[in-house]
Amino acid sequence: QVQLVESGGGSVQAGGSLRLSCAASGTIFSVDNMSWYRQAPGKQRELVAGIDSGGSTNYVDSVKGRFTISRDNAKNTVYLQMDSLKPEDTAIYYCNAAVQIYFRDFHLYNYWGQGTQVTVSS
Repeated sequence: QVQLVESGGGSVQAGGSLRLSCAASGTIFSVDNMSWYRQAPGKQRELVAGIDSGGSTNYVDSVKGRFTISRDNAKNTVYLQMDSLKPEDTAIYYCNAAVQIYFRDFHLYNYWGQGTQVTVSS
């Protein structure tokens, strides 16, 4: 059983900062790609940022230069530092992780966190 537990959401004014954390726990052999998605009301869920096990990152254009994704492999934790926040960043943010589990063989499963609300007021 693997769980992703997120923390760090909240409400801030435009221009402010928040830092999201997501920790994977359970019977884990290794964690491959880790990502942050977001879903605003009435919109589809979109990929915000991703990071692979080697530290290579990618971002959606709208957050480049403002958000930074990082990870601590020893803690199976991914972070999203969000600076210069804008009202259009308001959404529920979800953590996603590709987790390898060993049971008689290696198996790769995709897990989601429960989501954390980020609200940016103008």
